[in-house]
Amino acid sequence: MTVYYHDYLELDRLLDCQHLASPSSPGGVAHDEMLFVVVHQTYELWFKQILWELDDVIARFDAPVVDESEMAWVNDRLARVVEIQRVMIAQIDVLETMTPMDFLDFRDLLSPASGFQSMQFRLIENRLGVRPEDRVTFGGARYTERLAGDQLDVVLRSETESSLHDVVGRWLERTPFLDGEQYDFWTTYGRAVRDMLEHDRTVVATNPNLTDDERSQQLGAFEQTFRQQEALVDPATHDRLVAEGVRRWPQRSFQAAVFISLYRHEPGIQQAYRLLALLADVDEGFTSWRYRHALMTQRMIGRRVGTGGSAGASYLTRQAERGRAFPDLMALPTFLLPNRARPDLPHALVRQLRFRFQTPDGPPEGGPEPG
Repeated sequence: MTVYYHDYLELDRLLDCQHLASPSSPGGVAHDEMLFVVVHQTYELWFKQILWELDDVIARFDAPVVDESEMAWVNDRLARVVEIQRVMIAQIDVLETMTPMDFLDFRDLLSPASGFQSMQFRLIENRLGVRPEDRVTFGGARYTERLAGDQLDVVLRSETESSLHDVVGRWLERTPFLDGEQYDFWTTYGRAVRDMLEHDRTVVATNPNLTDDERSQQLGAFEQTFRQQEALVDPATHDRLVAEGVRRWPQRSFQAAVFISLYRHEPGIQQAYRLLALLADVDEGFTSWRYRHALMTQRMIGRRVGTGGSAGASYLTRQAERGRAFPDLMALPTFLLPNRARPDLPHALVRQLRFRFQTPDGPPEGGPEPG
């Protein structure tokens, strides 16, 4: 059977999906409504692809054991999501070729429809691990209030399904090398981090360019940072931070993320570090997209209420600040050290972290000496 391009992509159906609301209005066809429809339909296609990638990643991680060979596939999927996010942000530039007055020609015809009713984007948020309590409400209503029928059921069900945040957290908990009989890594590391933070606090305390109020505020913030550092080694302190919403992952998961970040150069954990970096990229990508969307909304409607009944740009900005799926990854840099201050690992552990055909202090086993 011969495959024909037009038929394979079902272009007759696809290109017949742009039905405008303005032709039947008193003002007639609003030219830029076609652009508005095409851009938002394109977003929904990208959302579909992102869900396709995330579902595959979650399925690979949602197992008692994740084979190392899976990591390359996982990282490739997430890298693709990051590239899609860049395209999504760039699409806003295309949408902004429409002026505010062009938008006003058909905006009232859209109410009460809005992006709040995008089932796929809500599924993406839940797949990543955004929790209901992380969301900004408007009018006291849950984010699902704008959904109806089967779509509401699908989104509500996704709240109870495994998220990427959850499965990665469980995978990190199983990280080996965090405890050793021959060395006390966390005591040594904790001392080094505390020394670094004490140095930073001294810099603030002696900075002549700060006002007394600025110095007092920054020194006060250090107390919270020291408390979070203590949580790295004290389970009870970590549990209190989880209860307060400061941390989400279990202590061992957070420790593993710190360890992987500190020793990312070791061959045995390079793929794991790439995973953490890509998760941070995905989280940051959606935050950037939300901010960019908020700026576009403000540019288009100013302080008007959104078509879905929200406070428009201000709502989108608040949600961008709160709707992160991996806040623990954003907190990691606080507890990282310069390479010169990083504790050395035992020789036996370094050997375990190297590829089997490579020795820790020389060329590949059985290979020639460099020369």
